[in-house]
Amino acid sequence: MIDESSAIYQIYLRNFTLEGTFAAALPELRRVADLGCDWVCLTPIHPIGIEARKGSMGSPYAIADYRAIDPELGTIDDFRAFLAAAHDLGVKVMMDVVYNHTSPDSVLAREHPEWFMQEGKGPAASRGELEDPAPGSRLGRKCEDWSDVVDFDYSSSPELWMELISTLAYWRDQGVDGFRCDVASLVPLDFWKQARQRVNQYDPGTRRERYPLVWLAESVHPAFLKKMRESGYGAWSEPELHAVFDLTYDYDGWERLEAVWAGRKRADFYLDYLYVQETLYPKGAKKLRFLENHDQERAAGKFVTRSRFMAWTAMMYFVPGVAFVYMGQEFALEHRPNLFEKDPVDWASGDSEFREWFGKVLAFSKKAKREAPYFSWKDAGKGHILLERPAVPGARKPSFVAFVNLEGWKSGIVLQEPVCGFELLSGERICLESGNNALEDPLILSMED
Repeated sequence: MIDESSAIYQIYLRNFTLEGTFAAALPELRRVADLGCDWVCLTPIHPIGIEARKGSMGSPYAIADYRAIDPELGTIDDFRAFLAAAHDLGVKVMMDVVYNHTSPDSVLAREHPEWFMQEGKGPAASRGELEDPAPGSRLGRKCEDWSDVVDFDYSSSPELWMELISTLAYWRDQGVDGFRCDVASLVPLDFWKQARQRVNQYDPGTRRERYPLVWLAESVHPAFLKKMRESGYGAWSEPELHAVFDLTYDYDGWERLEAVWAGRKRADFYLDYLYVQETLYPKGAKKLRFLENHDQERAAGKFVTRSRFMAWTAMMYFVPGVAFVYMGQEFALEHRPNLFEKDPVDWASGDSEFREWFGKVLAFSKKAKREAPYFSWKDAGKGHILLERPAVPGARKPSFVAFVNLEGWKSGIVLQEPVCGFELLSGERICLESGNNALEDPLILSMED
């Protein structure tokens, strides 16, 4: 299984190295492990469709064959070697599962067009009210922005469910440790339940899984969820997804983060929502905490100052949840690799000092989550937030604290009582007195006994 002290590193293999192959990525796995990440999450590794392709190389999310390896990346043996190398380093591998749609010319679209929504049928298609499509009609799409894919109709046939679940079992048997499920909110929850039970082989007698693979759901923004439901489509929220999934994306919180970053709301607009997640979700549900991924702009370019970027980085990994790092984030890179082209990460342009700081923050956050699993926070005023991690709930004194200036205010704030401990980077004793304090860069402390 996975706990909150875990960290996941996402790799878009085509652009991870100049060669863009499994073989070229092998020597880089040590760097990922040394950063403190114990999981690698691969974007899709399958052949990409030709029809309606975006860009010259196409999106890895427009998959042509679920049971094959993209020859641009290597062979099945190269993939097995990648798995073995990761496992030797103590790193687990999560593969991307795209079961909302395929490319229009995928193997399944050619062999079983009846498994897909048909053009012009609209929301009725997702309710199983399909008529026989006219000869030559194209397969339908839910979202015009996804112009390079066609959507499954999960009401069309139980054979579709069997095929997709069988494919998951195939990759399980290759040795993967988990699945990141793309736009999981738009795939029927009953499908995911059946898939997990069969792939992980749940035994109701022992209440254990023979293959305890980890399942991560990419959820969607609440506004998009609402739009899909109003249009007549099935769409599932994060609390619903946690009936199956170990982890969900923090896209319900992301809407609030966008409002904070745009200056429309204060930082507590997001922090307050952590309580909602803690109490509304099932007990033990875990969120993925991230500032960027392959769909979002680089975090380093999101903030006006480096200090504010550092503050949000420290905050995001200190709050409850599993840390998520997109390749290059640790070097404060601002260019996001193009999803549809060959666009390798320019590692040489990265900030090595930031990488050192980032690694220490990640390690400290993992340690804090292991040793002090409870969380609280205090608004110290003017965008300054005191994040606390006690070892036991309600403890008067936390074991770890992070003091962050999330809104970039220059003026100082007044603490009600001194905050003293050993600072993360230097190991020196630091004490903020109960008076006027100004802070730009985040201060992360291990508290004194």
